[in-house]
This record gives sequence, structure tokens and C-alpha cells, in this order.
Amino acid sequence: MYVYMGHLKFEHTKPYEDSFWKKNKIDLYFDTAHNIDVRSKRITLSSGDFLTYDILVIAAGSVSNTLDTPGKNLSGVQSLYGYQDLQLMEKNTHSIRRAVVVGGGLIGIEMVEMLRSRKIDVTFLVREREFWNVALPLEEASMISRHIRSHGVELKLGTQLKEIQGDAGRVTSIITSNGEKIECEFVGITVGVSPNISSVAGTGIETRSGILVDEYLQTNIPDVYAIGDCVERKYELRGRKKIEQVWYTGRMMGEVVAQTICGKPTKYDPGPWFNSAKFFDIEYQTYGNVGPLLQPGEEDFYWEHSSGLKSMHLVWNSQTLEFVGVNVFGIRLRHESFDKWLQEGKDIRFVIENLRLANFDPEFFQRHEEEIARQFLAKYPKLMKAAHA
Repeated sequence: MYVYMGHLKFEHTKPYEDSFWKKNKIDLYFDTAHNIDVRSKRITLSSGDFLTYDILVIAAGSVSNTLDTPGKNLSGVQSLYGYQDLQLMEKNTHSIRRAVVVGGGLIGIEMVEMLRSRKIDVTFLVREREFWNVALPLEEASMISRHIRSHGVELKLGTQLKEIQGDAGRVTSIITSNGEKIECEFVGITVGVSPNISSVAGTGIETRSGILVDEYLQTNIPDVYAIGDCVERKYELRGRKKIEQVWYTGRMMGEVVAQTICGKPTKYDPGPWFNSAKFFDIEYQTYGNVGPLLQPGEEDFYWEHSSGLKSMHLVWNSQTLEFVGVNVFGIRLRHESFDKWLQEGKDIRFVIENLRLANFDPEFFQRHEEEIARQFLAKYPKLMKAAHA
């Protein structure tokens, strides 16, 4: 998104200088794996060339989900996942005035911000009650919905795409589930991603929604591993989903497999769930598990700043008081603090009393820990008094 918005150039997104690969004896093949023969350990490429391997690591990523909507193949309709999508978006949005983005998740709001950075009018279709209410509690979802509208976005909640209309092969408008017609020259389809498992079809490598792996990220085939977005774990990890499509899990998986194939077998255990994102001007972090709805046996506390641009949502076990998770918007928290507190099973009283230690905002930023603690005490006076009894 930052390349499109002019903040970065594409070369700034490369993990290493181009000379790195040759210097470290890494051969890059700009090709596609057409067939994997796990018996002979041979990969046939689309170009007709082939490779043999001792150990194979599959990092095939995700593919964008699509909608079975009339008009989905019109020019000007696309998703956003990789560099080729970015190049296509440059072409599809050149000199346009109106766009529609469908799908209320992280990719959707990034695409909306990209378009608004070029002064393109955007209508944002979100099927939930508020933005990303499938992942965020209603309080945070409502706050971000308001923030989206403050940036000149026409946000239509509880609305889905019914049809894409076009002329001469290019999109000209859409029809919503409410029967409304919206003129547009571009439609962004951002309804999530799915593990890319097409490259292992027919190989004998087990798949479900993703490529199935054990604790060492090994597939059912010896010497074949999988990492990143394409992976589905066969084993449970507390508080974590079996498919996790975020950049840092792919990085951690790569580190784990590297240890294993270099003779130090290492299990993949990333610890408590965490993630971060940015919604226009509001930074977001989450640690532990804060779902859209409280689970049985959970209790919560929500604080929002009077500006409507900062908030904190804490969840804990109502019986044991063990801290379960936190969502925070507009305040930077220290990852190490919350990771440690979650792993050590600290209770909510400890967290409230030590919020200042976890603050990671730069010097001279306004601090809010005292206000948060004061409001928490006002709502749960007996709970905090018990901590000092």
C-alpha cells in the first residue's frame, strides 16, 4: 500500500540487496512449480526445467478469495495480494474518480486508504454491523467505522455486493444487496484469503483447508515442510487458530524449519497470539484473545478516550481473574510485557496496576494509564480492593 501511496519505492520493500542471493549461494528461479514428484524428489517447472531436492520447503502463500458475482471478470475488478496486483491496480485506477471496495477486513481498509490518498471517491461495502465486527468487539468496530467516515469514505454497513455492471468489457457500476446502484470505475474485492494448496495437488501431500503439518512443520511426506500462509497445523496451540495468515507467523515458521533442517529439531510454538495493523490514522495492537463476543466465563472492561481516536479493551476470566487479552487503539504497548504477562498467567488486577510499564509511546506523548485505572476501579471497586486485602 505504501508503494501505491508514494511513501516507498518497490525496491525499498525487498528484504535484501540484489547482490545478497549470489553472495550467499542462493539461486533464484523466477518460475512456477508445475509438478512435484515426492518419490523421486524432483520438481518440474513451468518452463520445462526441473530441480531435485534433499529437503523441500513449501511457502506457497495465500490466494485471494473471490465472489461468485455477475460481472466479476470485467476489467477494473480485482483483488489485492501480491506485486502483480499492485501493478494491475496502478493500471485500473489511473485517472478514475469513483471506486467501490467490497469486504470489511484489513486488506479492504488498506485498499480504501490507498484510493483516498489519490483523492478517489470510495464507497466501502461491509456486510457486518460495523467495520470488521467479525473480529473486533462492537465498541472498537464502531470507533473505526466513525474514523473511516471522517476520511470522506462512504461506508455502507450491512451491505453486500449483488452484481457488477459494465460496458465494453469494463466496470461502470455495481448493484448492492439493498438494490442500490452505485456508479464506479473500479471494484476492489477484498473478502479475505485462503491457503494456496494448488501446487501440491496430486502429490500425496496431505491437505485440508491448508497444507497439513506437525509440530515441526513437516508434512506427511518425509523431508517436505510447509511454512507461512499455506499452512494448517494438525495440532492445537492454546488461543491460536490452526491457520494464521499474518507475516510474522511465516517468519517464525521459517526460523523453526531452519533450525530443524540444520540438525536442531525445533517445535513451532509462537506463544500467545498477537497482531498489529493501522486504520488510517489509528494504530491497532492485540495481545491474547479478544473476540467480537465475550466467551462463557469471560468479563471485560472498555475505555475510550474523549477524542474517539484511542481505546483499550481488556478481557479476563471472571472466576480466576486470569488476564485473557487486550485490544488497544492509538496507544502503543510493549509486546514483551504482554507476552510475558499472558504466559505467566497474570491476573487483571496486576495488568491494570502495571499498565505504565507496558506503554511504548514515544516521549512527550500523552499518557492515559491513570485515567484507565481510575475508570476500571469505578466499575470494579471490590475487585481492586480484594487485590490489596
